[in-house]
Amino acid sequence: MNRNDFDMLNSGLIYFDNGATTLKPKCVVNEVVDYYTKYTANAHRGDYDISAIVDTKYEAVRDKVKKFINADRRDEIIYTKGSTESINTIVFGYMMNNLTSGDEILITKSEHASNVLPWLELAKRKGVVVNFIPLNSKHEVTLDNINSVITKNTKVISLAHVTNVIGDIRPIEEIGKVCKEKDIILVVDAAQSIGHMPIDVNKYNISFLTFSAHKMLGPTGIGVLYGRYELLNKLTPLEYGGGMNTYFESNGELEYKPLPERLEAGTQNIAGVLGLGAAIDYLENIGLENIHKYELELKKYAIEKLKSVPNIKIYNENSQSGVVIFNIDKIFSQDVAVFLNHFGICVRAGNHCAKIVKDEINVTNTCRASFYLYNTKEEIDKLVEALNNQDKIFEIIL
Repeated sequence: MNRNDFDMLNSGLIYFDNGATTLKPKCVVNEVVDYYTKYTANAHRGDYDISAIVDTKYEAVRDKVKKFINADRRDEIIYTKGSTESINTIVFGYMMNNLTSGDEILITKSEHASNVLPWLELAKRKGVVVNFIPLNSKHEVTLDNINSVITKNTKVISLAHVTNVIGDIRPIEEIGKVCKEKDIILVVDAAQSIGHMPIDVNKYNISFLTFSAHKMLGPTGIGVLYGRYELLNKLTPLEYGGGMNTYFESNGELEYKPLPERLEAGTQNIAGVLGLGAAIDYLENIGLENIHKYELELKKYAIEKLKSVPNIKIYNENSQSGVVIFNIDKIFSQDVAVFLNHFGICVRAGNHCAKIVKDEINVTNTCRASFYLYNTKEEIDKLVEALNNQDKIFEIIL
């Protein structure tokens, strides 16, 4: 699907590490290059033609994001460095000031570090309690399991829409209904889903949403924090400086701008924002439903083929995303990854920044192949062919 738009594939590279970051289509690269070569200027700081071009394009992307996730207002869209900064901003800019000792946050053991560590740090500083939603036998979140652990002290549920290891899709719409009924704040980490399937923050009753551009064909170093206006407007900035204030005086008098500028101090990653806009256009042109359907087709094909590989163990056969995690018996996952690299095949090996999911799947390290719209069944065949030569792993890597 659209492989000609990705120059990195011209070398014969087989890229199955899309959960870590995605390749960039020519239109995204061109948008970034155009900014640096045709109209470089800062945003909201110049009174000349190219600065006006930047301002217009920069704010147009905010409108694209608003539409992309079906937010109510453009000032609910805040530019950040990525999902990690977005979640930290929620935790230390809002929760720090609005939760009290004893309040409970529910997460799972299959969350990425960026959706675990800030909450654990908040617990140390604030005295809130972090508890874990139990997973079912397929390592998935169910509505029944969530309901079984909600208490009168539960104030926040924070979950990935799609996890980066198991690859399970959480029932966010149903969870959102429960949260609305019980007045619980729902934080959704959409890093692994935003470029793969539609997300509607209103339909799903999402309080805060976070994602990174680089996992949806965009540049690195740029992401988005969405928050419902009434919540976001109470969020205390974590950074102070140019662009976010109306005025300040030597006697200490000052005034900050309204949203979104109040939460975007300093010069933002302008090129990244413009690249994000190009990525959104690209994805919408293909259709997120079409992308998800194609990924499931690849996943089904991969599972069928991988099952024929000797000594293989697949940990997430039934998850409904383009993620497959596996190991070869008695061979360290990173040795397998280095071996596959010999054939020009890129997979991820290790704990995938989800270091406590081992408590659920009873293994610390795995290989992960994560598919995207430019991957093919022929590439999967080459993966299987390489793994069928596993008896040569140490001969090749040593």
